[in-house]
Amino acid sequence: MKDAYKNPMLYYVLVPVLLALWPILVWAVYLPKAEAGFKDDKGQYEKAEKTITEILTLAPDRLVSVDAKGAAAQFEYAAEVDKVARLCNISSGVELSSKPIRVTKGQKSQNCHVVLKEIEIATFAKFLSTLQLRWPNLQCETMTLTKKKGLPDAWKVDLDFKYYY
Repeated sequence: MKDAYKNPMLYYVLVPVLLALWPILVWAVYLPKAEAGFKDDKGQYEKAEKTITEILTLAPDRLVSVDAKGAAAQFEYAAEVDKVARLCNISSGVELSSKPIRVTKGQKSQNCHVVLKEIEIATFAKFLSTLQLRWPNLQCETMTLTKKKGLPDAWKVDLDFKYYY
């Protein structure tokens, strides 16, 4: 048995058998897995395409970050926070204090402190994600959530933002 690998007849039979099994393995195992993966990817693409179309339909202004003259749209904390608050149905209790634009090492930035007096956690999450999706250069530096006593889902939120121009 030790000398079986030295027998050339083994290689004359074993190699062609393995070569004949390879296409069968590809046809029976790998091809169905590849087709299933393709169908999953195609489904994800169609779902993403619908979402993209919905975004383009509902908020086409998100694509326009430059006005007709070619200048970048100017970011204003008061206007943007108010717009997103109305979008998220936050009716009252929004305090805002922004500081002037500063230049540090050639980078222009502006800080702002926002206080949401009484807000539900889901509404707050929608507010924050919507605001940061609209303005990718806006960063939330600190966030403090304080639960209101006696209310099941009422929070006071303190946010510190920094926008980089």
